[in-house]
Amino acid sequence: MVNASAFKAAYGFSRDEVRLGNWRAAPWNVWAFRNVSELIPTARIAATPGLAEEPAVDPEGILRQELFLNGRKVTVAEILGETSTDAMVVMKSGRIVADFHAPGFTLQSRHILFSTSKSVTSIIAGILQDDGLLDFNELVPRYVPELKSSAYGDARVCDVLDMRVGLDFEEVYHDPRGPYARYRRAGLLDPSEPGEEPGTVVEFIAGLKKGKSDHGGPYHYASPNSDVLGLVIQGASGRRFPDLASERLFQPLGARQDAYVTVDRAGTPRTGGGINMTPRDLARIGEMMRQGGMANGRRIVSQDWVHDTITGGSSRAWAESASATWLPQGRYHNKWYQTGASSGAFFALGIHGQWLYVDPRAEMVIAKFSSQPDAVVDDAKDHNLALFDALAKIV
Repeated sequence: MVNASAFKAAYGFSRDEVRLGNWRAAPWNVWAFRNVSELIPTARIAATPGLAEEPAVDPEGILRQELFLNGRKVTVAEILGETSTDAMVVMKSGRIVADFHAPGFTLQSRHILFSTSKSVTSIIAGILQDDGLLDFNELVPRYVPELKSSAYGDARVCDVLDMRVGLDFEEVYHDPRGPYARYRRAGLLDPSEPGEEPGTVVEFIAGLKKGKSDHGGPYHYASPNSDVLGLVIQGASGRRFPDLASERLFQPLGARQDAYVTVDRAGTPRTGGGINMTPRDLARIGEMMRQGGMANGRRIVSQDWVHDTITGGSSRAWAESASATWLPQGRYHNKWYQTGASSGAFFALGIHGQWLYVDPRAEMVIAKFSSQPDAVVDDAKDHNLALFDALAKIV
């Protein structure tokens, strides 16, 4: 039972103001991003049984640090405020050295990853490749026959992984009548339009057509690709994605808190953006990637897959995309971004400011959750990357 007065005192609005139609907008998103399961159906991703979380690590030493970013002197705390940060975990050489929590956020709080989910999902694909169950060079319909007549009918799994599907789809977040809005409604992320039968995620994807570009061309960001990857994973393994993710990633990793993933009316998981988890458990995934696929003395995914993911991919595909202006030396491979910096830093990124950043040279991992008012803020992305680079020098 929600204590209405305490809730309003904490958030500045009442619980009954938060609805499916406004949950991504400020100020309601601050609460909604931590409580997605109260708004959208979800499936559990079970953590490791019996593992308790260690006490929080005081972040004050890091928060007081002064940095020069874009020609101005600021503290880490000021940057976290400017980027609407809900939580940030910093790991150094495998050890948690700081936990920042905004008011109301705890060690047990779970937060939506948005498109950082894509990078988590890709690890499961890598595990299935290691098992010999998934061939990245195979066509998508081998694993998802329902998509044979769609744009994915002649697309390879590797095209899906690298966002190089020639797809007639534009990711326009603020168009209420475009294909992206219909895609969101199919995933139960937005309320249905009057008289509309939005269908399911699979039905929506099965209706997508090819664009002007061939598969395997320039990088073209489209979230449905990552829901297709989830369908491919389920088809290749014969398992539900949340069960497989629990058994092969979260439990061997030593995840302390159950995660969950949003599902549509048919139970299809939104692997393109619907995973919710704690920042510490997300940081543990980053540390596993830094360690070449190892965690707790166990191999989770092959070193070859990790090495390929963080160093491979097509520079040309990225250079020919609109994203090259933001990250000129970057690449995108297996749903992870590479900075192109000498540090070898790579990261996962989600709208509204969700990050998992790994700097191998500094032996540093940062998981950062935010509730930025707008889905995409280029200045905030630049500020975050500058913050992470600065932290690598002082942590």
